[in-house]
Formats: sequence, C-alpha cells, structure tokens
Amino acid sequence: MASRIKQLWTALRLPSAKHSMFGLLTVGFLTGVFFWGGFNTALEATNTMEFCISCHEMRDNVYQEYKKTIHYTNRTGVRAVCSDCHVPKDWTHKMVRKVQASAEVWGKLMGTIDTREKFEANRLRLAEHEWARMKANDSRECRNCHSFDGMDTEKQKVRGAKMHKIAQDDKQTCIDCHKGIAHQKPKGMKEEDE
Repeated sequence: MASRIKQLWTALRLPSAKHSMFGLLTVGFLTGVFFWGGFNTALEATNTMEFCISCHEMRDNVYQEYKKTIHYTNRTGVRAVCSDCHVPKDWTHKMVRKVQASAEVWGKLMGTIDTREKFEANRLRLAEHEWARMKANDSRECRNCHSFDGMDTEKQKVRGAKMHKIAQDDKQTCIDCHKGIAHQKPKGMKEEDE
C-alpha cells in the first residue's frame, strides 16, 4: 500500500520528464480562469443595450417603441434594458436563453426580418413565442424587479390593486395581463391575448 501511494505521489510530482504535475495543474488552472473570464466578459457584452440594438431590425422597430415606455423613461430614472426582460439572471437559464437567441441570429442572417415590412409580418409570431416563454417561466425576468410581495397596493390605483389581487388568487403571471408593456401589441392578436 505504501509503495502505491509513493508511485501516485511520484506521478503527481513528475508526470513528464520536463514538467511536474503541480506545474501542469497550475498552468491548466490559470488558463481555465483566463478563458472562463473571457467567456463571461463576452457573454455580458451581449447583454448590453448597445449590442441589442446594433441590428437595424431592433434599433428601427422595437427600440423606437421601447423609448416611449415607462421602462425607458420614468420619474425615478430606473431603466430596464433589453436583457433585463429577455435574458434570465441565473447562469443556467441564461445559457439556455443564449442558445435560443442563436436561432434569432440565424433569422437575421437569413433576412427573415431585415425590413420593416418583414418584421411586421413576423411580429405576431415573434411576440407569441416570447409570451409563451415568459408564461412558462412565470415571468421570471419581470420578477427580478416586480413581485406581488413587494407591491404596496395602497399606493396603486383601485383598478390596479384589484387586478393584482385577482392575478394572485388565480395564479396568473405578469405576461397574462401586461402584453405590450414595452413594445406595441402586434396586429392580429387573438382576443384572449388582448
């Protein structure tokens, strides 16, 4: 048993004639940290408003609408950017969303929405897809800033307080009532979506 431990220790210290195992592990660790940091930096760069509106499809369409909403300009100066509503905060869900977004990039490359007319023709389909995603995750991104627990219904208008109470009782989620909160509602919506 002692000789096996000694062999293992020797292999860890001297896995090759030139480099020790500790040296190789240290270099491997530092390389991993460098690449992981670079990956996360690049990932976060794709969550900026500037990146999101760098495509004219977004800059000329939904961004112009968003600039007219309370999520862009309000009395407190708090601004929600694209990623606040469309990209989850936690790493696992963020990665899933980034993979899904690659399909959207593919659509851009193929020219599916490269003109205002094509964008409007696809707008309802795109909105329904996003609404379904938000419904499925219980409006997780909305809840990063808004929660029923954090609401002071005494400071809300009577109708808003009443509707939030009904939503809580019926286990509804934000997107059930707040479609079109940051973008115009698409033409041709189903009546239940209105």
